[in-house]
Amino acid sequence: MMTTIKSEPEVQALRESGRMLATVLELMREKAMPGLTPKDMSALAKKELASLGGEAPFLGFYGYPDIICISVNNQVQHSIPDNTPFKAGDVVNFDFGVKYRGMITDAGITICIDNKTTPDTARLIKGTERALYDGLSVVRHGCRVGDISAAIERTLRKNKLGIVRELVGHGVGHELHEDPEIPNYGRAGTGPALQSGMTIAVEPITTLGNPAIVEARDGWTLLTADNSWSAQFEHTVLVTPTGCEVLTKL
Repeated sequence: MMTTIKSEPEVQALRESGRMLATVLELMREKAMPGLTPKDMSALAKKELASLGGEAPFLGFYGYPDIICISVNNQVQHSIPDNTPFKAGDVVNFDFGVKYRGMITDAGITICIDNKTTPDTARLIKGTERALYDGLSVVRHGCRVGDISAAIERTLRKNKLGIVRELVGHGVGHELHEDPEIPNYGRAGTGPALQSGMTIAVEPITTLGNPAIVEARDGWTLLTADNSWSAQFEHTVLVTPTGCEVLTKL
């Protein structure tokens, strides 16, 4: 379905959903450390979400078995939390969703465990996050999807990062994935036009090497084909007449 213009009660529910989501992601950022595992972090996220009163739309989505995707190093997306301990210097992506009063938000962050970055991992993380905000800077009533895509692509190429073409941003709200798709590459002035009141998730997904990806044997985890490391940042935003309101930020 195409993402719709949201009513005021729906927007209020999305704001609360986004606040919960941002709270959980901030907890992930604060608590992740060497020796803890993705399973440990999933348990923390589940406990925190329950205390906030939200639901987990990832759980059971096309059969996905957890409430959060936690991807480490060469894992690109959709990784099922396991019992492999984090090490200092690991690049970890937390991709999460929250449902509240029937309305869904979707967001993600990438961190480096113990902040032990190398020049390459710093470029990966900072460049991907910068691309997200450059993409959001062009969102407003009447903008076209290609305007967002072109802004993201420009920043990613400037930072010499691989652009994963198979994975894209999307509409969100009543469903976890709605139209339109929002690629992280494209040409300005093309694609569907957005309207005030629509809600979308913008999410650059990048690699330090070749952007080709492969699926792991678990049927969920996506890996870089060349074993290079990957990052993702994502926000759900409400399109407004002059810009956008970031719903998944404290």
